Amino acid sequence: MVLDTVPPVVIVLAAALLAAVLPRRIGHAVGVLATGGVAALSWVVPEGAHLQVTLFGAFDAILYNVDPFSRLMGLIFGLIGAVAVLYSYASGADSRQTAIALSYVGTGLGTVYAGDWLTLIFFWELMAVTSTLLVWYYGGAAVRAGFRYAVLHGIGGSLLLAGIVWHYVEVGSVAFTASAGLTGGVPAALAAVGIGVNVGFVGLHAWLPDTYPRPHIAASVFLCVYTTKTGVYGMFRAFPDGHLWIAYMGGAMAVFGAFAALLQSDMRRLLSYHIQSQVGYMVAGVGLGGAAIGHSGKYYHELATAGAFGHVFNHILYKALLFMAVGVIIYRTGKESLDDIGGLGRKMPLTAGTFGIAALSIAGFPGFNGFVSKGMIIGAAEKKELEALWYLLLIGGVGTFLSFIKLGYFAFIEGEYTGDIKDANVGQSVAMVSVAGLCVAFGLVPDLLFEILPVPAEAYEYHTFTVPHIAEGVGLGLAGLVGFAILRGPLHHVGRVPDIDAVYNRVFFYGGRGLIVATTELFAAVDRVAVQFVRLCYWAGSNPVTVVFRVGRRLPRTLQPDFVREDLSADGGAVSRLYIRAGVGTSIAILVAVLTLVLLVAL
Repeated sequence: MVLDTVPPVVIVLAAALLAAVLPRRIGHAVGVLATGGVAALSWVVPEGAHLQVTLFGAFDAILYNVDPFSRLMGLIFGLIGAVAVLYSYASGADSRQTAIALSYVGTGLGTVYAGDWLTLIFFWELMAVTSTLLVWYYGGAAVRAGFRYAVLHGIGGSLLLAGIVWHYVEVGSVAFTASAGLTGGVPAALAAVGIGVNVGFVGLHAWLPDTYPRPHIAASVFLCVYTTKTGVYGMFRAFPDGHLWIAYMGGAMAVFGAFAALLQSDMRRLLSYHIQSQVGYMVAGVGLGGAAIGHSGKYYHELATAGAFGHVFNHILYKALLFMAVGVIIYRTGKESLDDIGGLGRKMPLTAGTFGIAALSIAGFPGFNGFVSKGMIIGAAEKKELEALWYLLLIGGVGTFLSFIKLGYFAFIEGEYTGDIKDANVGQSVAMVSVAGLCVAFGLVPDLLFEILPVPAEAYEYHTFTVPHIAEGVGLGLAGLVGFAILRGPLHHVGRVPDIDAVYNRVFFYGGRGLIVATTELFAAVDRVAVQFVRLCYWAGSNPVTVVFRVGRRLPRTLQPDFVREDLSADGGAVSRLYIRAGVGTSIAILVAVLTLVLLVAL
């Protein structure tokens, strides 16, 4: 079939090339059509390992692999890509930036449609390059942030590559089907840390809030989607049977990200921390996909895995919508901080309304899509009787409500922005309203989500709108409201709170500078010694008698040569005026003798 011969990465990269050279309107239209077409293609292309090739004469690679997991990723990547390109056009992004963004989308699609580890790591690293270029393109503060981003993702990719190489040595194949995930032990540990950079493990997460607030507002919409969610996909491929350590790391991410976001005033920085928090739920779902048995004796591998990928799908929708809504605020006001705006709901009702839908979705309020998928993950933790993880996920939910009540209140309700501003323009409005509609549709009719998940609904037992589940969602919201009522004053005046990057950036900067200075000084000292030695050799060659007498006169008298003792007694210790001279023949004879001796010793 034609459908399975052209992988989505080729379609989107071709669109990126066209967008770079065509007029701006036509180029963006091509980008929308290409990414939208990829979403449609993902839905209809037959399953199977397509485009199987042999790389370097040794590796059997699958460049285009379609299964239920890659199909879901391709569907949502293409769909949100089309929306993001439309938003980019409406928000003033130029053709070159959108071309770079499309190349980023294409490499993300190449990663999730890979059928082997070699193809995956190839596109994984290309995705790091294209996303770095997207950040750098904006210039200014984004350049240094992009450099830090590139360094961290270079380290993470290198660790993942090391794990893949080790896995290949153990298994003898790079195909996903050769084994259930990566080989345990060192390869799995290397891969977990390497992928952990992409998903934002606690301690490896600081690139998120450091990078995503810096570039153009439209670039942030792309960035918030692909890197972290491709990381979740990679984590599932590496650990298809889950691991409790990964699950608990996901719980820690959910709590840390939510409460770190609560302390932010920069709107995009707040949203970036919540990427870490929400990805934590996905990572917890992947980690829960093991064989732990609950009290009822049923396995909940399927529920956890379905919840993880359902949350990937839902998160991409509401997180892109949040970045679009906040982007409109920045687009209209030029302000990044909550301290500089207020009362915008009266002047920007459409933006406020779509933001409200996205906020309720990410917080997991009943009737919105986040409630469905987040509940599946929390339910899996509860049924596996992992109480500590269950509490972590609930606490993360309270922190999420608190954060978005804060953002919505200080941006749209309290205060009065004095500038004369307009609401979102037509293109921005179409993009936001379409995504907001999907957030509501998947929230009110969960079966729409269950139908497209890679795990069939028959494989697990889950009911969305149960009384305990609804009470849980409403209770978390009420806890958030009460907490905000208590903390409203301090939260409004909190400044930028430093993260772990404030430590390691300084360590690397000053440590690197100290290492460079120390190395430079060491080379300078060696150079000075070498120069002095050469000068001494030249002087000794020009003044051999002086050297002999200066050395000889420092020896004990019994060890001094006779001519030195005689010369010292003759003139009271002055250096002799005697010159040592030799003819050409004598000099050659001495040189030949010395070289012969050296050769004999060497041989």
